[in-house]
Amino acid sequence: MSTEIRANTVLPGHREPITLHTADGLRLVGELALPQHRSPRATLVCLHPLPTHGGMMDSHLLRKAAWRLPALADLAVLRFNTRGTASEAGRSDGAFDNGDSERFDVAAALEYAEFHDLPDVWLLGWSFGTDLTLVHGLDPSVTGAVLLSPPLRWSEERHLRAWAESGKPVHALVPEFDDYLRPEEARRRFAPLTQAQVTGFPDTKHLWVGKADQALDAVVGAVAPDVPTPLPRYWDGEVDTHQVTIVDS
Repeated sequence: MSTEIRANTVLPGHREPITLHTADGLRLVGELALPQHRSPRATLVCLHPLPTHGGMMDSHLLRKAAWRLPALADLAVLRFNTRGTASEAGRSDGAFDNGDSERFDVAAALEYAEFHDLPDVWLLGWSFGTDLTLVHGLDPSVTGAVLLSPPLRWSEERHLRAWAESGKPVHALVPEFDDYLRPEEARRRFAPLTQAQVTGFPDTKHLWVGKADQALDAVVGAVAPDVPTPLPRYWDGEVDTHQVTIVDS
């Protein structure tokens, strides 16, 4: 039976709660989603939007990535709550630190991926998570980065130049009607990161409401170009559904 993939559709995969341990002694709540019967071809380490404005590991693009991409693209998806952030899965230790101490959170996620031999690690940042990616994510274990709605709020030119010098691929996915940074300005602001590919998305806003399919197609196209896109919009086989309980951080 063919089922339309909708907002609350959970496709087959192996999902388990995980705990990340930071160098400054905190425990962070997370989840690792893997393909059900195959080894992952690549890994997404997800960095969520600003927790003071509702961002968390369950922010819709990230949970849809975890629910769909292990089955549709053979990707591993690691998502977690940064310090002080809460979601249905629980609250991480610590308190929000304006992107500073969160460097330990990013490092803990990458250490987990490396320790568990997760392949071809890409950082997938959204909004605040893109600043964490650019400021703290340039690590030898990282293949590249995908940036959803990058505001370039904390990221400075020196961070962009460091990524440029690394040669690692960076894909910036910028909504046409973003609240903070729109495609034309994004191309100018990203100029120091010479290999950055800035792609504008028509009729799209910062939160990608109603545009999750297009966002996930672009993410998969960046990290696993051998996977045909657009991804299937229907699934032949068993599916589950889940209504997320939204928790206020």
